[in-house]
Amino acid sequence: MERVLELPDETATARFAARLARALPPGTVVVLRGPLGAGKTTLVRHLARALGFGGRVTSPTYTLLHVYPTPEGPILHADLYRLEDPARAEELGLFEEVEEARLAAVEWGRPEDFPGAVVVELEQVSEAARRARISGPEELLRRL
Repeated sequence: MERVLELPDETATARFAARLARALPPGTVVVLRGPLGAGKTTLVRHLARALGFGGRVTSPTYTLLHVYPTPEGPILHADLYRLEDPARAEELGLFEEVEEARLAAVEWGRPEDFPGAVVVELEQVSEAARRARISGPEELLRRL
C-alpha cells in the first residue's frame, strides 16, 4: 500500500513526522529515499523531536550512523550514500541495535535490504514544499 502526502512547508513536515512517530511500532526501520536536498535529514530531525530528542540532528553522511537517545529508546540514523554497496551496512554492524531501538531511519537505503520496512520517498516540489510517498502496512497508512 502507498499513500501520498503534500507537505507545503516545514511545519507540515513536522506534523507528518509527529503522526508517523506515533504510528510506528518500536523497532521499525524507515527507509528514506529521494534526491539530495529532498528533506530526508529534516524528516529525521522532526521524528527525533516528536520522540523527545532535544539535541542537534545532522546527516551521518561521513560517520554512517548517529544515535539519538529518546525517552522511548534510541533512534538510529544511518546514511548509506557513501557506501558503494548499501547491503554492506549489515556486515559493518550498523544495525545490530535495531531490536532495542525505538526506530531506525536509513537514508539512501534500498527497501529490498530491509524487509518489512516503511519506505518514505521525498520529492522537493518547491523551495519549501515536499511530497512524501509512504509505503507500508495499510493499518499504518490509515493512521497518517
